Amino acid sequence: MRTTLFLCYFCTMKWIGERISFVDDQNKLTVVIHPEAKGWVKSLMGAWFAMWIMIGISLTVYYFTTPVDEDLEIALAVFMVFWAYYAVRVGRSLFWLLWGKELIKIDEAAFVYKKSIRTYGKANRYLLENISKMRKHEVKEGSFQATWEASPWVKGGERLEFDYLGKTIRFGRKVSEKDGTLLFKLLTKRIDQNIRKNK
Repeated sequence: MRTTLFLCYFCTMKWIGERISFVDDQNKLTVVIHPEAKGWVKSLMGAWFAMWIMIGISLTVYYFTTPVDEDLEIALAVFMVFWAYYAVRVGRSLFWLLWGKELIKIDEAAFVYKKSIRTYGKANRYLLENISKMRKHEVKEGSFQATWEASPWVKGGERLEFDYLGKTIRFGRKVSEKDGTLLFKLLTKRIDQNIRKNK
């Protein structure tokens, strides 16, 4: 039975570009946005992260096993703060590239969004009746923001957003202009249909 359901899922699954898959049935729309699959980026970031961790371990061992003067102790402490910041930042980006995905489900009542690394992540539920101004988040091509968000070291660069009870909810990390337009049309069409159905 499970095998049949699994096969049926992939029979109805469609794609927008290479990174966005979706299943649209009568009860709900389910969308999965995968991160960019560039093998050389994953390898480079993995090697850099492993080297960075080894540097941190080496300096920590040195700090606790070797007598140092006060100036060097301060310098090491400052560096370890810097090291910890980039270890967390790059580690999160690497884990996102390896195992991350954005999950979207639109049912009759709500838009559910989850940023997930493997199975970890919190699903947030937004009632359709409170969603307003779904739009594409435009970034000027060639600008500093566009260059920064295109960097593999950065997870962000959300391309779609909507207003919800005074907050702006963003999603669609690093989705291309073409794929973002198609995804926008798919989501807004389904939301409009469900809102009309509930009236």
